[in-house]
Amino acid sequence: MFRKAVLIGFILGLAPALAASASALTLQEALAQARENLPSYQAAKKKVESADALYGATLGAYLPSLDASAARDRHNADRNEYSSTGYDVTLSYRLFDGKRRASRNIAGFNLETEREELRKNLLELDYRVKVAFYTAVAGREVLEQRKIQLENARKDHEVAEGRRLLGAARLSEVLQASVRLEQARFNVVQAEGNLRKALSELYSLIGRPDETEGNAEGSLDASGAVPELKPLSEAVLGRPEIRQAEVALKKAESSRSLAWGDFYPTVSANLSYGRSDAGTLGNQALEDRSAGVTAAWNLFELGKFYRTKSARIEVSISEENIRELKRQLLLDCRKGWEDLVTAVRNEAVAAEQLRRAEQNYEQAFGEYKVGKGDILSLVQAESLLANAREQLTTARMNAVLARALLEKIAGVK
Repeated sequence: MFRKAVLIGFILGLAPALAASASALTLQEALAQARENLPSYQAAKKKVESADALYGATLGAYLPSLDASAARDRHNADRNEYSSTGYDVTLSYRLFDGKRRASRNIAGFNLETEREELRKNLLELDYRVKVAFYTAVAGREVLEQRKIQLENARKDHEVAEGRRLLGAARLSEVLQASVRLEQARFNVVQAEGNLRKALSELYSLIGRPDETEGNAEGSLDASGAVPELKPLSEAVLGRPEIRQAEVALKKAESSRSLAWGDFYPTVSANLSYGRSDAGTLGNQALEDRSAGVTAAWNLFELGKFYRTKSARIEVSISEENIRELKRQLLLDCRKGWEDLVTAVRNEAVAAEQLRRAEQNYEQAFGEYKVGKGDILSLVQAESLLANAREQLTTARMNAVLARALLEKIAGVK
């Protein structure tokens, strides 16, 4: 019986740990699940499939076209009623068309644009998941720190109460400590709510919106040296937006070729077979076979001159858009790099401030405990220590998010 009781106690003690471990979510798992479940990313993938289908449809202009038709009519003329039946099959092939190559190129550029849009969507998805994940990790750390603050405030209150019972402290000192204790309890409740909201955001992104309880398994560690700016600036030029702008320039050039297609003739070849049966033919069938070449050429239409001019201007607009986009992205890269440098430096300063705040609190607590200090100094020291702990967490989160943002801007890991 004793062994069974020990085994049951061990299992009951281990079960919460196993449950916590099972519900823990790593960053890589969150990224993978978001890619599988986020509707906006799935929609972007389907847009690529749609553009690919439209690109394949442009091959139709290079292949023959086969048409078939059938008709049956009932006639009543001069009291003579009869029926007629007709069949027609036509095979046609376009020998020359100045627009079909440009149309296929434009469809190909649309496909490239959607592929780059998918890549841009992926970069945005990864960044959003990282922000939600690290916000949840920071929320968990803040909650743990506020629980420590609550214990410190409770310890201060107990010391003040003990000194009052000994006649060494006034009631006002106990009340001062109790106010700080209740504030610490309030801060814990607030941190719990903030953590649940952060987890709700994270689980919504990965396709589990009904879950609000769990644990983001990770740390706010922006380890590694700050990368050099020059390689990042070079990587920025490979961003999906730059590629899309370059594709837009090629598309504008193809649109100009498409406009020039109005100045060329269209040449087609046709093979046709027709059969007609009518009551007036005495039950005889009339067959018709034909083969021919057709050329159509618009000699003058005012609009095509202006369409060609507009297409030429659109090419210049696309060139200017590329230059402006490069300027803006390089500026964003520089600003993101500066933010990362500042965040890393702030993290070091916040760590030093926490160390000094811990020393200050220990000194104030020791002095008050032996009657050499006052309660206001102790409460203030404890409050400064609490702020220093949260400031370090905030600084570490800012450093991690600044690195994630810089990865998104440069389009690299």
